[in-house]
Amino acid sequence: MIDSPSDPAVPHSGTLFQPIFSGLLASLVGFASSFAIILQGFDSVGATQAQAASGLFALCLGMALVGATMSYITKMPLSIAWSTPGAALLITTGAVQGGFPAAVGAFMFAAALIVIAGFWRPFGRAVAAIPMPLASAMLAGILFNLCLAPVRAVSELPTLALPIILVWAACLRFARIWAVPAAVAASAIMIAISTELPADLFANAWPAPVMVVPALNLDAIVGIALPLFVVTMASQNIPGLAVLRSNGYQPDVKPIFVSTGVVSAIGALLGGQLINLAAITAALCAGPEAHPDKSKRYIAAITSGFGYILFALGAGIAAAFISAAPPILIEAVAGLALIGALANALVGSVSDEEFRLPAIMTFVTAASGLTLFGIGAAFWGLIAGGALYALLKTKRATI
Repeated sequence: MIDSPSDPAVPHSGTLFQPIFSGLLASLVGFASSFAIILQGFDSVGATQAQAASGLFALCLGMALVGATMSYITKMPLSIAWSTPGAALLITTGAVQGGFPAAVGAFMFAAALIVIAGFWRPFGRAVAAIPMPLASAMLAGILFNLCLAPVRAVSELPTLALPIILVWAACLRFARIWAVPAAVAASAIMIAISTELPADLFANAWPAPVMVVPALNLDAIVGIALPLFVVTMASQNIPGLAVLRSNGYQPDVKPIFVSTGVVSAIGALLGGQLINLAAITAALCAGPEAHPDKSKRYIAAITSGFGYILFALGAGIAAAFISAAPPILIEAVAGLALIGALANALVGSVSDEEFRLPAIMTFVTAASGLTLFGIGAAFWGLIAGGALYALLKTKRATI
C-alpha cells in the first residue's frame, strides 16, 4: 500500500492538470526516445516490416494496459515501459537460427522467467544476487558498439548526421529531457529531405497485428532469453523499484512481475518483446513534478498509459518510416539515446574495486561480438566475468 501523503506542512497546491501533463510527457519522451531502437532490434532478429510494426503495437498496448490498470488498483504511479536495453541486446545479437519465430520463442521464455521471479521469491532473490557490477558491465558491452554509431554516421553521411548530433547536444545543454526526442525530430527532417519515402507511407497507417508462431530454439533461449531477462531485471525493474521507493512508494513486486510477464508473453505472439517497470521516465510520474501530493501521482501513470495507446495506433507509420531511412542514421539516433545508459553502466561496473577486473572482462567479452555454439557475446560476457571473479575470490581465500 502507498505511504501516507507527504508532509502536511507542505501545501498540496497542484491541480489535476499537473499529473495529466506529466503522464503525457512521460509517454511522449519514452516513445520518441527509443522507438527506433525497438524497431531496429526487431529487424536485427529477422522481423519483417509488418512484424516489427505489430511488435511495436503490441508493446505500446501492453504498456498501456498494465500501467493504467496497476496504477488504478494500487493508487501508485506504476509506469510501465519496454525494455530498451533488451532491444539493444537484440541489435547486437542479430539473427538466430530459426529466424524471428525463434526470437519470439525466446521472448516468451524470458517472460516466463519474469513470472517465475514474481511467484517464486527464492528465484527472484537469486537473480538479484547477480553482482550488479557484472550485470552493469554486460549492459555496457551490449551498448558500446551501438553508441559508436553516431561517430560512424558522421564519417559516412556527415551532412545528415552532424545536424542531428548538434541538435541533440544543444538540447542536452538547455533542455536535457528533450535531447533525444529533438534528435529524433531532426533525423526525421533530414530523412524526409534526403530520402525518397514510399508513396503509400500513410496509406496503411492503421496498425495490422501479425500473429507469429513461436519456435523454441536452444541457441535463442541461451543467446537471447537469458541475457534479455537479466538485462531487463538489472537495468529496468530494479532501478524502477528504486525510483518508486525513493519517492515514498513500497509496491508489492509480485503482481508487477507477474502482470508484466504474462502480458509480455501474450504480446510476444504479436512480435513484442518484454515490458517492465519504467526506469528513466518513471520519475516523471512518481516525482513531485507530477503532483505535490503523492497520493495523486498515480493519475500521471494512468495518463501515460492512454498516451501509449495513441502511439500504438501510429506503429505502422513509424515502422514504414524507419524502414525507408538510411540504417546508419537510425543507428546514430539509437546511439545518442543510449549514451547516458552506457555512462551509467560503465560507472556501475567499475565503482567496486573487488569486481573491477571481472567487470572489465565481462565488458570486453560482451562488446566483442563473440559467438560460440550459436550463443551471443552477452551471455559469454557474464560467464567470463563470473568465472574470473570466482577464481580471484578463491585465490584470495587461500592466501
